[in-house]
Amino acid sequence: MRVADLIPTVTGAYPKDFLELVDILSHNGKAPGDKVTEVLWPAYQFSKEHHEGQRRKSGRPFFEHCYEVAHFLAHWQMDLTTVTGGILHDSLEDTDATYDDIAAEFGHEVAELVEGVTKLGDVQFLTREQKRAENFMKMLLSMAKDVRVIIIKFADRLHNMRTLEYLPLIKQRRTAIETRDVYSPLAHRLGMYMVKREFDDLVFKALEPDDYKATEKKLRSTVSNRQKFMKQVTAPIEEGLEKHGIKYRTTGRLKSFASINKKMAERGTVLEEIYDIFAIRIIVESVADCYSVLGIVHQLYTPVHERFKDFVATPKINGYQSLHTTAVGPGGRMVEIQIRTEEMDQTAEIGVAAHWKYKESVKEDSDLDRHVEWLRNLVSILHDESSDPREFMNLLQIDLYQDEVFVFTPAGDLVQLPSQCTPIDFAYDVHTEVGHHCLSAKVDGRIVPLNTNLKSGQTVEIITSDSQKPNYAWLKFVRTSKARTAILRWHRKAQREVSLKLGKEILEKSLRRLKLSSLAKEIKNSPGKLGYNDEEKMLVALGTGQTTVRDILRKVSPDVTDEQIERAKEEPDSFLQFARRSAKGVRVHGIDNILVTFGKCCNPIPGDEIIGFVTQGKGITIHRVECKNLPIMSESFDRFLEVEWDVDRKAEFLARVKVEAQDRKGYLKDLTEAISRLNINITSVDVKVDEGLATCILVVALPNLRRLKMALRRMKDINGTIYAERET
Repeated sequence: MRVADLIPTVTGAYPKDFLELVDILSHNGKAPGDKVTEVLWPAYQFSKEHHEGQRRKSGRPFFEHCYEVAHFLAHWQMDLTTVTGGILHDSLEDTDATYDDIAAEFGHEVAELVEGVTKLGDVQFLTREQKRAENFMKMLLSMAKDVRVIIIKFADRLHNMRTLEYLPLIKQRRTAIETRDVYSPLAHRLGMYMVKREFDDLVFKALEPDDYKATEKKLRSTVSNRQKFMKQVTAPIEEGLEKHGIKYRTTGRLKSFASINKKMAERGTVLEEIYDIFAIRIIVESVADCYSVLGIVHQLYTPVHERFKDFVATPKINGYQSLHTTAVGPGGRMVEIQIRTEEMDQTAEIGVAAHWKYKESVKEDSDLDRHVEWLRNLVSILHDESSDPREFMNLLQIDLYQDEVFVFTPAGDLVQLPSQCTPIDFAYDVHTEVGHHCLSAKVDGRIVPLNTNLKSGQTVEIITSDSQKPNYAWLKFVRTSKARTAILRWHRKAQREVSLKLGKEILEKSLRRLKLSSLAKEIKNSPGKLGYNDEEKMLVALGTGQTTVRDILRKVSPDVTDEQIERAKEEPDSFLQFARRSAKGVRVHGIDNILVTFGKCCNPIPGDEIIGFVTQGKGITIHRVECKNLPIMSESFDRFLEVEWDVDRKAEFLARVKVEAQDRKGYLKDLTEAISRLNINITSVDVKVDEGLATCILVVALPNLRRLKMALRRMKDINGTIYAERET
């Protein structure tokens, strides 16, 4: 390390790259040059010293990455504290520096930013997916407290994407997919179009290099034509602006390569046939000037009315404001023209980062709070609900990938929702209880299905009913994370209640069969001995299969052997008698007062289609219609009688199901949830595990055989199921 790099007071010279940072920050008006140097120079030294000797995959010094992150942040108009956090952002993860070291040297505000960006390096995760989800959760929790965390992370990810070619191919692809799925839409959601655009192009280049090169080549060949057309369009507009004394500047904006390629693929067309690959942007001084320019443009060129959008009067959720109009230009070619103020342009390019350019006290900026309010709501939802990393990532992406529609309540209040949202989303946006009890909806006064996609300008009215409950099928079409999470939360609560009831039944019946009912009080009073905080959690764990009666007895009463538990299994006949209690009996058409018995070959129970067979000395024997032991009907036609169960119309029948599966954690939970979603009640469960094979005997109450067949199909679809059939 050169002495001049560390002690400029001795040599009289700071490093050139450091002076460039100082110049950018001073030019942005963040602080005078002396103040910037005083704050930033110790951080520059600290980072360079601690990363000394470290190299990136490219072979370049690791500190160059830290510097580039700070350089991005300075260009994005960020404050001095954020730039300091940027140059130190890898100090906790990749050096021996601690949080206390950074806090002591640079203050807790900088240390919190660095901590927020740092990955969870000390936690052991089961899967890469879980690690990824946990890292994003931590980042978003930090971001909810201070949005600068994600802006530093964007700078870090942008430089990593620019140097992606030095990584192994599999790591390149993994990083690019992660950028595409989370960072790019998150940048869009925060209004940082400039960052999103580069993310998209770098992802496109990494994942589809051939298509990227082809698109780049086509665009390069049409540069002169685009410039010529732009001059033709803007010349008359500029003349009109000068005539009216409006101060302005014009620029051209080319869509990202990824966006252009996507349009060509979706429309099945070539580059020359896509008119909106670039837009003309007119920047003026005031909102009033924006509308004046719009009038001038529409006087010169015929507007395409359905493509006019006023994001000035109705900003996007991410704070984006601009007037968009598409007009028919010279030669009949359509062109998109965007009109905005300088401040709107900065917000459009760098999103929330623009607040550090225009606001002196960002911490008290209510506009900034509004722009990230969605994030705080999302984080609170995810933090409360998401132990499953797949569900976390699903909810995160639902909330990121969305454009807006604007609908109205019957009182005329405006509600912003994501595109393709439904009345269910609207109901949950109004209030969670309105969503839970949503029975139907009216759109512009007409009853519509609950999966109808809402459109801007519509008036939506929700009709509720106290008896209505959230339908699990709603998850197939709801668009907002708030609606999805509220539905899942309700069903988890309902499932918990089912599991609690099931756990009680399993424990009571198992102890009764083992003649150990005297242990019930000891078990219920000793949840801590079993590893649970309270009795309810223990019973829920028993009902969901996270623990078994065998496990409980081993801890409470080690004298009880596995052989005793096996010998205490319920006898088959007791189930048959129990199942037949739901029927008053069997009606035999045309005959009264006759002896009825049930065939032991097929053991029919209420719900089965049955037939009677006259047996000498035994009256009528009842068989299932499909019983293989029935005599051939053509040979014994006169001995068959039509019979039916004498049951109430609303009565349910019991069926016993045997399931064999690979033993894995949570299998019983998945099994019971699959059954409960069909509105089927589970009356008992018995589980046995032997050498990695789980055997489950379930008794379920159902209205008909069709529902039983549906349940069996669901059981067979569960990961790990080997066999699922009805038993008698």
